[in-house]
Amino acid sequence: MSDHPSTGAAGGVRTTLRFEGLMLLTAAVLLYAHSGASWILFFALFLAPDLSFVAYLFGPRFGALGYNAVHTTVGPIILALASQLHLATATPLLPVALIWFTHIGFDRALGYGLKYASGFSDTHLSFVGKKRAQLA
Repeated sequence: MSDHPSTGAAGGVRTTLRFEGLMLLTAAVLLYAHSGASWILFFALFLAPDLSFVAYLFGPRFGALGYNAVHTTVGPIILALASQLHLATATPLLPVALIWFTHIGFDRALGYGLKYASGFSDTHLSFVGKKRAQLA
């Protein structure tokens, strides 16, 4: 498979991956609405994963590690599973997991993918920011 600037890092499957992100976003929002959890909590936490941008202060390699750690579905899957253990302390975890899934789906639908250590603009879905503009 060759990387071509017009299709980005994901090649010909970029559209499919973005659609998958849109479906994750949709499912998570619908499940959140069904959960009866607070929309104030939803809006307060929706952008929380983007606090991982701070890791870029320590360089692109560390930044990519920090960003990717909170922009994969592993964390919210663990929270969602833990919420089903029926422990009194685990009950609030499902809404947080759904918010986290929503954020990840939103990013993917917009074309923001996991970062490569080469720099913030290089993602598994495409090139973003100035690099994308230069390739256009």
